[in-house]
Parts: sequence; structure tokens; C-alpha cells
Amino acid sequence: MDITFNELSKLDKDSYTIIDIRDRDAFNYGHITGAINIPESEISQASTTFAKNKKIIICCRSGKVSPAVAEKLAAQGYQALNLVGGYFAWLKDHILDLSGTKAEEVETSIRKTFHKTIFAKFCRAICEYDLVQPGDRIAVCISGGKDSMLMAKLFQELRRHNKIPFELVFLVMDPGYSPENREIIERNAQMLAVPINIFETDIFDSVFKVEKSPCYLCARMRRGHLYHQAQLLGCNKIALGHHYDDVIETILMGMLYGGQIQTMMPKLYSKNFPGMQLIRPMYLIREQDIIRWRDMNQLSFIQCACKFTDTCTSEGCTADATGSKRKAVKNLIATLKQNDPQIERNIFRSMENVNLATVITYKDKDGNYHNFKDDYKPKHPIAD
Repeated sequence: MDITFNELSKLDKDSYTIIDIRDRDAFNYGHITGAINIPESEISQASTTFAKNKKIIICCRSGKVSPAVAEKLAAQGYQALNLVGGYFAWLKDHILDLSGTKAEEVETSIRKTFHKTIFAKFCRAICEYDLVQPGDRIAVCISGGKDSMLMAKLFQELRRHNKIPFELVFLVMDPGYSPENREIIERNAQMLAVPINIFETDIFDSVFKVEKSPCYLCARMRRGHLYHQAQLLGCNKIALGHHYDDVIETILMGMLYGGQIQTMMPKLYSKNFPGMQLIRPMYLIREQDIIRWRDMNQLSFIQCACKFTDTCTSEGCTADATGSKRKAVKNLIATLKQNDPQIERNIFRSMENVNLATVITYKDKDGNYHNFKDDYKPKHPIAD
């Protein structure tokens, strides 16, 4: 049996419990106020603790997985109901409720509450890595998540107060989003007063049947389309919302899973689009501060807009190993930090303190390899 939000709002709040069956990461990223999280895989075991005299409202991502779970619980004698539309339906209404002066409130929080932890670090990265020059036309690439939406607001703030003349285009690529995902992105952008420019591609359809590393291929294709569209709009740079935590996780992932030492650069030239550059102005901003900014402003964003996760509730639903590897590295860093608070800073700085004299082999910018033996001389030459 189904229940809508409108019907749910008419019930006494003590008469029901909302159970969100998505994985814990998705739940922590955003959830219905008052909901409790029990992943789908744990429902059977947890159901023994449910009260049969109280309604159980089952909620998933978009209402595609929850009906079967609610039906199974109902067959066991519980008053289980499927929440029509799931979390996404609630999210759309929540965004509407926040409309009005929300953009001004968010901007004020950036100037005051988060000036030191977010805006100052944004400006520092731009200055330290020379990311913005006079005359730039920057395509701010928005995926719909917390990072890229914050980046858009930071750029607006920078342009409002900075003396450097530059232009902005807020670019959203629709690679084949579900209607629900796209609507949430559009509603958030409107609420936050970000004038987005949306263009469409068929990337999701192109990678749908790819079995090996579809997420990697999708990311590469998306990057190419962003460069191309930005160039068509007269931009010379695209800006991505990667933050400090992304950087240190990438460093460790390269070492542990790729067998190489490399980092996510704050800026780089495009190899396939002459004259175009990629910049990462959130390079020095910590993810925990982004989360605090989001939560203080009561904002909710999509975690993953990939349509292939619409019917997935498990942590391994990324269709690729990259997501699970990054999560493993994130957990590893958190564990190490418990014993040494400087761990994250040291990982970041390791890419600034490379001593080539202590490296066995390295590759230069032209792709040539150099081995320590090339310049190694015996301390005492052997006589003829």
C-alpha cells in the first residue's frame, strides 16, 4: 500500500516511523527530517523490533525499491506503507519551502560564519595557484552536489568584491539524468540564485552496456563535453569543485591502487582542447566545512545523479571499483588521523616536498623516464 507526502502530513507524527532503506553514506548526505536509517540488507533482522501497532513508512531514493520492501513487511503483519516518490519527492518540496530569501542567507553565511574556513581558503587557492586572471571567462561546472553548488556561490561572491575583471558561466551538463534529478538541480539553482546554463548529452546511454570501468569512461566523456561546450560559450577555463579531501584521497589511491606517486593538480592545460584550462579553486577547502555550510543553511543536494543508481540501495552501487576504493582510503585516513591529527596535512604537503634525489625512477613533463643510476658515480673511481 502507498502513501503520499500530502497524506503523511495529515497523520499524527507519533503514529508512524519513517525508515530510510538507502545506504548510510546516502542517508548521511541527506534525508527526510525525523527518518531513521536501516539499509535494505538489514531490514529483515531489524523488523523483529518494529511495533505492529504503529505505521512503518518505507522510503528509498525515488520510490522504486521501497514498494517491494513495504509489501514484504506488510505480509508479515506490519502496517508497512511505501512512500511514493521517496526521498527525492520530499527533497523537491523541501527546496520549495526554502525559497525566498535563502540565496541572501547563504551569501551572508559565506561572508560571516564561513569566511575563514571557506571563502578565505577559496581566495587563497586562487592567489597561490594563480587560477584567475583578468579577462578570463570561466565555466563553473555544476553537477548538482554540495561542492559544485558552493563553488558557484563562492565565484559569485568573488566577482562581487574582487577588482579583477572576469566573467562567469554556470554550466550544467545533463548526461541523461532522470527527470527527478534534473528537477532537483534546477530547483536548487533557482533557490540559490545561480543562473545555470544546461546542455544535454547522451553519455549515460553510451556507457550503459560498458562492463569494464563504466564510471571512468563516463567521467572522461563528461570532461570532454564540458570542455567543448565551455569553448562554444567563449570560455577559456572550466572550474571543477574538487576539495582538499579529494586531493589527499587521490594521492593515496594512486600509491595504493595505481602504483604511482601523483596528485590532483590545482590547474592544468587541456590536451585535446587548445587554449582551455581546468582549475580547482576549492583545492584548500575541507569537506567537513562544506558539510557544515550545507547543514547550517538547511540545504539538500543530490549525492549522485547517475540514473543507474536510481534502483540501488547498497554501498557498492557505483558500477565501478573506484567508489569503493575511495571510500576505503577515506576510512583509512580517518583511522590514521585518530593517532596523528597531522596525517592529512602531511599527505597534502608530501606532494610539495618531493626530493628527486631520493626517488628511484621518475618521469619528466615530456614523458621521459630517469633512473637514479643515470647520475650515480662510484665514490672512489677504480684505477685501470
